Amino acid sequence: MNFKTQRANFRTKGISAKEAVQETIEKAKTDKLNIFINYFEKEALSKAEHIDNNFNDYKDLPLAGVPIAHKDIFCTKGLTTTCGSRMLKDFKPPYDATVIDNCNAAGSIMIAKTNMDEFAMGSSNETSFFGSVSNPWDEKLVPGGSSGGSAACVAADITSISTGTDTGGSIRQPAALCGITGMKPTYGLVSRWGMIAFCSSMDQAGPFSKDAFGCAALLDAMASYDLKDSTCSKRSDICYEKSLDDNLGHLKIGVIKNIENLDINEDVLSSYETSKTVLQGLGHELNEIDFSELSSGISSYYVIAPAECSSNLSRFDGVKFGHRSEKQKDISDLYMRTRSEGFGDEVKKRILIGTHVLSAGFYDAYYLKAQKVRRIIKNKFEEIFKNVDLIFMPTTLDQAFVKDRESSDPNRMYKEDLLTIPANLAGLPAISFPNGLKNKLPTGGQLVGNYFDEGLLLNTTNKIQEVTDWHKMTP
Repeated sequence: MNFKTQRANFRTKGISAKEAVQETIEKAKTDKLNIFINYFEKEALSKAEHIDNNFNDYKDLPLAGVPIAHKDIFCTKGLTTTCGSRMLKDFKPPYDATVIDNCNAAGSIMIAKTNMDEFAMGSSNETSFFGSVSNPWDEKLVPGGSSGGSAACVAADITSISTGTDTGGSIRQPAALCGITGMKPTYGLVSRWGMIAFCSSMDQAGPFSKDAFGCAALLDAMASYDLKDSTCSKRSDICYEKSLDDNLGHLKIGVIKNIENLDINEDVLSSYETSKTVLQGLGHELNEIDFSELSSGISSYYVIAPAECSSNLSRFDGVKFGHRSEKQKDISDLYMRTRSEGFGDEVKKRILIGTHVLSAGFYDAYYLKAQKVRRIIKNKFEEIFKNVDLIFMPTTLDQAFVKDRESSDPNRMYKEDLLTIPANLAGLPAISFPNGLKNKLPTGGQLVGNYFDEGLLLNTTNKIQEVTDWHKMTP
């Protein structure tokens, strides 16, 4: 069931909030894909009963009576928040993240926290302390990462909406691999307060749903100005759901010249060409653009992100909260043992890289140079958006791939984010939507917009989904 239908059923009293929660919990408990880290049945049923008893107060809210699953990176007051790590496996925050507060206020009912790559570091959802997540389309394949649990949850039809975070593609890539719609908003549109930090200059929370309508409604709930987040932008109230009815008119959409030279899978390229035809059929103009700087983004990202991660994760030392080694000899030994035991291999690798590039003698050679490349990419986007309204490209290089790919082809693993990272470096909004089915697996197309053009991105995607059935595909 899609979000629109589920919400309508609640508003017309076709199903109560309690019944919706019970059905969702039942499906979640039969999950064989390792989608969830924790369930909150008691709390969910209690809130559902409250909503049913106060129906008139909730029925017009954007997420009224709809069960939701949150990526386990958002702090939840008194409820375990792990970030997919042994370091936080027993951590119960004393407050809710702003995203959680906003979704609760919008009438949603949290039923569970979803599995994820540890501290959001990964593109396959295999680095979690709680085990890897499987793709609903094929259990031997990955769902993408780091928000793979949230994407799989929607693709498996357990919930109609879920939340994720995107630092280098962690919403859009799993959305593409799982055959659903996922959006990374403009940096600063959604508060990061209470969202456990990986790379603070790029982390951004966003929505998952089967279609643009569900993403729009969820984004309406998630987005708000927050004084607790100094990077949060003050924007006038915009209703993204209502913006779906706006007349798009004639858009100029940029398509990257010679994109086939980026080693993109043939099936992904085939779907991309088909969806370009759909855009033209909707009356939009496709213009080739030169974006040779695109491939430089991945090098810049894998310097900046580890550098910020090494700083952000220094707080996990076993003193105030989180895992604490019991074998320490002294304070230095405590720090070493706690971090060695608490972090997984991928996290430790990135901390070491980040510490190295920030160290004396290497800062200018690596970190400073990476920031200059970031600026070049940002400037290129600004130049491109003087002539086009949106940019369209594939979301990923490949479809869903087999587990343990990193051991056999590590370079390809890291390269998977090639087409998603540039939007994060520039802080731009981007959306991935299903655009085909090849070899019984979905493919994804990606639209990138100018700053705070979420309404245009959602509306364009919605118009595509009105004339195609790709978003209705099920595993």
